Amino acid sequence: MVHTWKRLSTMLKLRVSLFAFLLGLVSPADARLHRTRRLSPTTEETVETYNRYYNYVSLTGRLQSLAGKYPHIANLSSIGQSVEGRELWVMRITKDPDVDSPGKPKFKYVGNMHGDETVSRQVLVYLVEYLLTKYGEEQRITELVNATDIYIMPSMNPDGFEKSREGDCNGDSRGRNNAKNMDLNRSFPDQYDGTTVAPDNIPEIVAVIRWIQEKKFVLSGNLHGGTVVASYPFDDSAFHQRQGHYSQSEDDSLFRYLALVYSQNHPVMKTGEPNCPDALEETFKDGITNGAQWYDVPGGMQDYNYLYGNCLEITMELSCCKYPPATELHKEWDLNRESLLAYMEKVHIGVRGYVKESVSGAALTNVSIVVAGIRHNLTTGKYGDYYRLLLPGTYNITAVSPGYTSMTFHNVQVMEDKATKLNFTLAAVGSEAAGSSIVPTYSTPSTSVPDISTTTTNSPDSTQKWVAPSEGNQNSPPLLPPEHQPIQPQEFRHHNYADMELFLRKYSSEFPSIAHLYSIGRSVEDRELYVMVISDKPTVHEHGEPEFKYVANMHGNEVVGRELLLNLIEYLCRNYGTDPEVTQLVNNTRIHIMPSMNPDGYEVATEGDVKGYRGRNNSNNFDLNRNFPDQFTTITEPRQPETIAVMNWLKSIPFVLSANLHGGSLVVNYPYDDDKEGTVQYSQSPDDKVFQQVSRAYSQENPLMHNGHPCEDLYPDEYFEDGITNGANWYNVPGGMQDWNYLNTNCFEVTIELGCAKYPMAKDLPKYWEQNQRALLQFIHQVHIGVKGTVSDSSDGTGIPNATITVAEIDHNITTAHTGDYWRLLAPNTYSITASAHGYMPVRTYATVSNERVEVVDFRLTRLHSDSKGQSQNGPRPTQNPSEKEFQSLIKDLSLGQGLEQLVRSTATENSFRYQRYKELSAFMRGLTLNFPEITSLHSLGQSVEFRTIWALEISNKPDEPEPSEPKIRFVAGIHGNAPVGTELLLEFAAFLCINYGKNPAITRLINETRIVIVPSINPDGREQAVEKQCTSTQGLTNAHGKDLDTDFFGNASQRVVEAQPETRAMMDLILEKSYTLSVALDGGALVTTYPYDKPVQSVENEGTLKYLASVYANNHPKMHLGDTGCSNSGQMGNIPDGVMRAAERQSHMGSMKDFSMDFGHCPEITVYTGCCLFPPAEQLATLWAENKKALLSMLVEVHKGVRGVVRDKSGKPIVGAIIVLNGGVRVFTAEGGYFHALLAPGNHNIEAVADGYQQQRQEVVVSSYEAASSIIIEFDMDNSIFGLPREFVVASAAASMTALVVTACIIWCVCTAKSNRQKDGFHRLRQHRDDYDDEIRLTSMGSKKSLLAHEFQDESESDEETLYANKI
Repeated sequence: MVHTWKRLSTMLKLRVSLFAFLLGLVSPADARLHRTRRLSPTTEETVETYNRYYNYVSLTGRLQSLAGKYPHIANLSSIGQSVEGRELWVMRITKDPDVDSPGKPKFKYVGNMHGDETVSRQVLVYLVEYLLTKYGEEQRITELVNATDIYIMPSMNPDGFEKSREGDCNGDSRGRNNAKNMDLNRSFPDQYDGTTVAPDNIPEIVAVIRWIQEKKFVLSGNLHGGTVVASYPFDDSAFHQRQGHYSQSEDDSLFRYLALVYSQNHPVMKTGEPNCPDALEETFKDGITNGAQWYDVPGGMQDYNYLYGNCLEITMELSCCKYPPATELHKEWDLNRESLLAYMEKVHIGVRGYVKESVSGAALTNVSIVVAGIRHNLTTGKYGDYYRLLLPGTYNITAVSPGYTSMTFHNVQVMEDKATKLNFTLAAVGSEAAGSSIVPTYSTPSTSVPDISTTTTNSPDSTQKWVAPSEGNQNSPPLLPPEHQPIQPQEFRHHNYADMELFLRKYSSEFPSIAHLYSIGRSVEDRELYVMVISDKPTVHEHGEPEFKYVANMHGNEVVGRELLLNLIEYLCRNYGTDPEVTQLVNNTRIHIMPSMNPDGYEVATEGDVKGYRGRNNSNNFDLNRNFPDQFTTITEPRQPETIAVMNWLKSIPFVLSANLHGGSLVVNYPYDDDKEGTVQYSQSPDDKVFQQVSRAYSQENPLMHNGHPCEDLYPDEYFEDGITNGANWYNVPGGMQDWNYLNTNCFEVTIELGCAKYPMAKDLPKYWEQNQRALLQFIHQVHIGVKGTVSDSSDGTGIPNATITVAEIDHNITTAHTGDYWRLLAPNTYSITASAHGYMPVRTYATVSNERVEVVDFRLTRLHSDSKGQSQNGPRPTQNPSEKEFQSLIKDLSLGQGLEQLVRSTATENSFRYQRYKELSAFMRGLTLNFPEITSLHSLGQSVEFRTIWALEISNKPDEPEPSEPKIRFVAGIHGNAPVGTELLLEFAAFLCINYGKNPAITRLINETRIVIVPSINPDGREQAVEKQCTSTQGLTNAHGKDLDTDFFGNASQRVVEAQPETRAMMDLILEKSYTLSVALDGGALVTTYPYDKPVQSVENEGTLKYLASVYANNHPKMHLGDTGCSNSGQMGNIPDGVMRAAERQSHMGSMKDFSMDFGHCPEITVYTGCCLFPPAEQLATLWAENKKALLSMLVEVHKGVRGVVRDKSGKPIVGAIIVLNGGVRVFTAEGGYFHALLAPGNHNIEAVADGYQQQRQEVVVSSYEAASSIIIEFDMDNSIFGLPREFVVASAAASMTALVVTACIIWCVCTAKSNRQKDGFHRLRQHRDDYDDEIRLTSMGSKKSLLAHEFQDESESDEETLYANKI
């Protein structure tokens, strides 16, 4: 975990004092610790044999021999001694090694830190020999040595080596630690734990620390043994979790790249499978790992280099065996040679240059080099030189030094494998502004740690300031530079719309690296609703970075907020990179600023208005702060375009905190704004404490507001304690924006009244800025309180979107963003926090929240089933090829964040929309098949009453071939001829898909994986009768026989009075193919999506799934999901939650197409009503297409979700016609090949498979809202049971029973025969009475026949559809 700036500042004092004692033991002039060897060649062999280890004596002789033989490029020195007095040798290799000249970055390798890990010791000796002998012979080596200052330390722990023994692979010889039994890679100062080891016990570390601080290395490698992998920072975390916790540094991507350079050039390491005997199952993806994720290493050397040494270091584990036999050494050298060289070459990437004083040209040391967006700085060396490693990209880079004006280069291009040269020239400023260039420094900015101390201000925002070292007496206390003075806005005036637009465009253009201008929509009078976003990466949501917003000028005549936000934009842009607070906020927050939500109202407002209403409302004369859906009151006014734009904006970005700036009083007002009774009383939200806290954060920084007496001249009796108030306790505001934020998004919003005058004179504007500047900044800081973190999948670490974060005893949940990150504002206390998500086991933990910093709480959730796609453990698992995985990734990308929106933007098509009658429609459909024959196929479903063809167009990569494994989706329109918008939308949708096939990869893949059937006009006869611009006319609603086709779909003949209409029959035949996964029908006259049933049923068993499918469409429609359309013509008034309703609640009727599709086609169908007007003017078609394009595409994505699979027997034979029962109710049937596909709402579901002659099978699946369908395989066993009893037992019992029955029958027959012979004589007596009985018998028999006839036509059984009603959903 990257440690936060505040935590570093609070712990640095302790570390500094310990450093001072530790490093004070080392004198820079101590000849013992820094002696240079310039020796003549000895008798030591100078040709390497690679067949033996060098002990200390041999190592010393070997290095001395090489240094003596190559004095022009080699210099041997000792940086100190071990516990037992052995020299810590370092070979410096560069051109002119005795001269310390600028312009060459310093690189180092350190080996044998653990004495019993010996391969590194030998490999580095071989590297020294290789560089020296190949210099002048190989161009690559010559250039590397000439351009790089290379330092190689073969052994940091010579004492431990002497104790180790050859062949000891596991480290049993106890040579790992130094002679004081200290682990040198656990004894460096740690960013979380400080310094914990006495210097006397670690002279090796004391020497290395001094060496690191003196040399300012740029890149380093620490070579170890025990496995084969490259490990990168951070090595530990604040939690010190044993393993599995990814502790990310600010340069994480760069570290990963550097580690990959080494691993990918190592034949074994790059496989990621070391196959070490003691850990055969251990693998590392690409041969690299984050240190802490592998296992926690506090006090490691690589983290120290990065945090305190200006140097990036990784750790390379070279071999499974720590001390392998010497016979392995040549192989190890061959394995590592290329990696060692390639890694060294990376010291020359990124940006390099000098920082000099502008007048004298003198080098400036200890100048901070700040890269915007990366919270890790480094400093210049003694020649003013710096080397900042960076990946290819575009950067904004600033040089900052106390006493000098900062200098920034914008849009610096960094190329691959070659450093960009960038020189800075800084001008000195007067002493009064000496501190004006201080920036937040996230690594120690000086070469000498003990000479730095820190102070932390007591202001609530806890801004850090570094204290410059004193130049004179080292014992004198450091001097604090004069207080920093940020650049203030210079011009104050009222900006009309044109002026404001130019201002925003100017700052967006002038500061493109941190400022991005966009519009969320348009006002009634077509003015843009502009938003300026300011952040180090303004165009994207960064994982872990909260989103904040300010909105002003909601009431057009309340203008102070509008001007303050323009001032704030200027202030943030001008001070970024030089002011610590601004830089910190911009780097860590994505700040969205909307200066005007009501630009139309502003244009009619008048300057000097104190308490008037002119311009307050929008151009339709609606109060925008009474126009949002309300929890207590039904808002009947039509939703305004400004309101709709804001609601969509808030749904698209995971905002955390917000303020709505108003005027007319001086107070911060927090939710709730109204209550059930509509009376003036305190209406408390579940997060009342948080709202009070953030409200006070603003009011306390405003010198007037916190007094609580806002406008004594206007409202003498008004008083607000601490300058804050509960909204409803002040006055009721139904339909307010702040409550809607809190109840419908993750965002906490308050309303800030900035002054008593609504539209003050321009001359007063500087006063408002002065009063609110600190408060505006302090309120942004509040987004960093509470808890934040990531909810991820424990199996692969991917973030889980839409996971729920629940805080015990606070009845308000928030959800994670699309990469799994979340922010939950909380007041100081200890909380029980739970993370939960569909298909995962919930996890609960405790967190203590303080005012000082945000608490990081990450959750790793485990799936309810082991399969990562939700398949139950029982049964075989389907295999996935790379193409399937790629498609699943596409579905996920299109389901999360802005994926679908980006697809819509990237696939614009030009079209002049108009209504097309039957002949044009037919020609258009034929044209598609002629122009795109490889993906289209046109079919006739039948003809209408007036003999017009009902066309169906199939779009697929194989349109004429059955592909039962692919989902099939049906789009239909025009069932009512007087609502032809759906017809035109589907025609354009078909053209859109065809035109983008082969051009857009996402569209191409969706078509390749889906069978799409489009029926644009079910009722072409009615369409011919309908009249344009008739919003409510019924002309054309029915077919030529006057029949409403949506009341003509009946499955049972007993329910049908007359024969089905030809149009109905055509559609029924299509539906009865039973191969469809989803159907979407388009109609008109409202703005809502309905789901089955249209008929009056009491309950719908799978209502959750049906409602979910409808909500997917509505949520991807910019207006529909808002739920309030004001369609007075259709009676659709008031609030329809999420724009979705059950069809029967809108207009109940029998015989609908969607009900038939459900009951007899076994396919869910939703009906989309595209607009209030049935037949709007053709000019509106383009707008309607823009509104529905994304939603239509979302259906193509959604049809690939749910659950899919194949049913087969043990031999692998597919079973066709098996019944798949979903959650004990809804049934689907397997098609050819045994395939099935069913859509389900996100969550856990039970699947049962039933087939004649087979045992019933059950499985559980987890369905995700953003993942492709869970794929399962169901294998049947033969059913060997009868009536639940073993087949053999039942057969034997049946045979015995039959035998007994036959014997019994024979006995009875014999007895009856004997009796019959005795009784024959008695029958003649009855014949004489026959005539008397004939009439009675005849009457009786006639009565029986009449009864039978009466019952012959009386069907007392339920019809199929009635049975469905009874058993239905």
